[in-house]
Amino acid sequence: MEETSLLWLLFVISLLFCTTNQVRLTVSPSSSQRFKGDFVSLSCEEDDSSAGWTLRRNTTRETRAECDEWGEQSGSSCNIHGFFSWESGVYWCESREGSTSSIINITVSGGSVILQSPVLPVMEGHDVTLHCQTKNSSKLPADFYKDGSLIRTEPTGHMTIHHVTKSDEGLYKCHISSHGESPPSWISVTEEPTTTASPPASTSHQLVFILVLHLVVFCPLFISTLLMVSLYRHRPTENHLPVSMVMTSPTQAEQGLDDDYDDVITEHQF
Repeated sequence: MEETSLLWLLFVISLLFCTTNQVRLTVSPSSSQRFKGDFVSLSCEEDDSSAGWTLRRNTTRETRAECDEWGEQSGSSCNIHGFFSWESGVYWCESREGSTSSIINITVSGGSVILQSPVLPVMEGHDVTLHCQTKNSSKLPADFYKDGSLIRTEPTGHMTIHHVTKSDEGLYKCHISSHGESPPSWISVTEEPTTTASPPASTSHQLVFILVLHLVVFCPLFISTLLMVSLYRHRPTENHLPVSMVMTSPTQAEQGLDDDYDDVITEHQF
């Protein structure tokens, strides 16, 4: 039982050491709402390589569908030439091991007005600009709503929220007179990470070198050691010693016979 637990611990540690880069999903043009018939390009981007990542989506008609089933694969990108309304849904990148990127929600509108809003959560303290546009113009006067309540009317069709906080998180939509209303979009706000003093450039280079050294040298060595331990535990063992090495001690019965024999010889000599 203890050996099995040890193996599991070694396996988990090896996975932690071998996990390298995180993937992120990007959308171009970057907007959570698109018009029906628009062109969109989605990419799984990693720090050094996007190999091994698959772009998937869930819509009203599909579940975990890959790019080959609904788009045109081009390297690490998946291009959609002409969105349909039913293609609204969630999109994400997934690795062979099951790791996933952040999920992006895309709404395809069959109407005449959309709200261009960020596809990813907005960092607390940053500014965010919302654009209300029709198929032909993005500079018409527009009313902006949050959670069903009117915020304000902007004559140029775009509204900027400065230094967003958690209270700005919510469901937004816009309305343009004589054109209509956009679908709603949820805007998320994430907390700003705590800032720490940046290490000197030389220290950063050393840390990068140590990390690369561990990944290139330690990770294969660790996995090979794990495999050797596993093979050693399951190898057949023989507990029989060679005949020449077997030494047996006399039994009590045999010892008693020897004592009687010695007594007989002694009496005879007497």
